[in-house]
Amino acid sequence: MIILGIESTAHTFGVGIVKDGKILANAKKTYTTETGGIIPMEAAKHHRENKEEIYFEALSAAGIKEEEIDAIAFSQGPGLAPCLLQGMHFAKELSEKLKKPVVPVNHCIAHLEIGRTTGAKDPVMLYVSGANTQIIAYASGKFRVFGETLDIGIGNFIDTFARYAGIGFPGGPKIEKLALEGKNLIRIPYKVKGMDIALSGILTNLRQKLESEKYNLSDLAFSLQENVFAMITEVSERALAHTGKKELLLGGGVACNKRLQEMCRIMCKERGAKFFCPENNLLQDNGSMIAYTGELLFKNGNFVPFKNIKNLDIAPRQRTDEVEIKYR
Repeated sequence: MIILGIESTAHTFGVGIVKDGKILANAKKTYTTETGGIIPMEAAKHHRENKEEIYFEALSAAGIKEEEIDAIAFSQGPGLAPCLLQGMHFAKELSEKLKKPVVPVNHCIAHLEIGRTTGAKDPVMLYVSGANTQIIAYASGKFRVFGETLDIGIGNFIDTFARYAGIGFPGGPKIEKLALEGKNLIRIPYKVKGMDIALSGILTNLRQKLESEKYNLSDLAFSLQENVFAMITEVSERALAHTGKKELLLGGGVACNKRLQEMCRIMCKERGAKFFCPENNLLQDNGSMIAYTGELLFKNGNFVPFKNIKNLDIAPRQRTDEVEIKYR
């Protein structure tokens, strides 16, 4: 069985190909800027202009012909509507061309499911990306959200601070590099509310400190990471205690950060839990995670025949815990 997956929720357009649970190809291209943040219509234009190139690059890497594809999976949501539409339209184009069914996939669940490739069996997942910050675990037929951000996602939080600092998008890798040069821990708010976190007030505080010109940018980046990563590590540990699970899995682009990985690894070691983290190319948005999850759904009969795809639509605000999991 060969499943092709299309990822287009935000800045990345990716095409992945999976055969019987094995990743054959993971091609992608990412929209970036020198200054400012992501502009949804510009990102959508980027996806539209690069989709064919990425598609054929994936086919070449997998060493297959498009006629061999059994189904086409795509990111249905959550995400930026203009970007999601590009992925859905491309999935429909391929479905009509190849006469193959379409599999709608929840982007957040795909981040969790691709974690199976690490050997994790029943983890709590700390999912940290641009718009999403959630602590997720499977229970009673759904992936339940045990804690989350009350305002903005941690990736958007970091990218916005980077924009204030004038260092472009995506800001995460640049902030991580700056933090390595930081030496002074600056006091900023610590906002944990039960199992949830809040970031907007911290962002305002950091912006005020940045604009005052009293603080070094590297020290602010260092303090941002130490403070906010401690917050999400704390709620992750609380979720492990609450659920009784013994595995922590990282997911999402922000999980590429080495300092966050280090904090979570130390926490897991101290409480006797196992720590799992996929490679960076599977943490970042990618088409192979959509294909991987699409295969699970397709095998369970959760797909739309190509004759019925006209009724398919995107779901920009679809929550992780809204999706009923029938394949487990």
